[in-house]
Amino acid sequence: MKLLLTILMDRRILWMLLIVNAIGTMYGYYWYKSQLEITPLIFIPFVPDSPTASLFFVFVLMAFIQNKNSPIFEAFACVTLVKYGIWAVVMNILTLNVTGVLPWQGYMLIASHGAMALQAVLYAPFYQLKIKHVLAAAVWTFHNDVIDYVFMQYPKYPGLELYVREIGYFTFWLSIISVGIAYYAARRNRDTIHIQ
Repeated sequence: MKLLLTILMDRRILWMLLIVNAIGTMYGYYWYKSQLEITPLIFIPFVPDSPTASLFFVFVLMAFIQNKNSPIFEAFACVTLVKYGIWAVVMNILTLNVTGVLPWQGYMLIASHGAMALQAVLYAPFYQLKIKHVLAAAVWTFHNDVIDYVFMQYPKYPGLELYVREIGYFTFWLSIISVGIAYYAARRNRDTIHIQ
């Protein structure tokens, strides 16, 4: 475990992850381009879920590279990377199950979003987030669920329109689980690892 933690904080690994996440963030915003063009201005900050999650983690990595912590971004990244990482994996698998077809981009999204959730958990021992930071991330996340499934601004997946209620319900519980993981990280890390 100690070796893994040392590897994760190696500056070469941090820089590699920063570059990969920055590129993924830019691609993610591009992926949402057509939906953002028809989205009312007031909802735009809450529509591109996954790239915003990876953007939060970009700020976390930038702090780590400088041997610092950014607890508010750590909380937002932890909650949203886990939530939207798992969510996209499930939605793409569901798309394949419902339609019988998944383009290559869908498989790429499964791999990249699975990695999003994984990196959030792997770096959890280094977070210095507090309960107040987790609460702020929780408010953002549940508000985002309202925007997505009350105001119907959720990410559009072909073939899944008939299952919007079930997806909304799944997303609500996924938000609770993701906030719970961040809460656990905040409680567990109070007296453990600090970046020096």
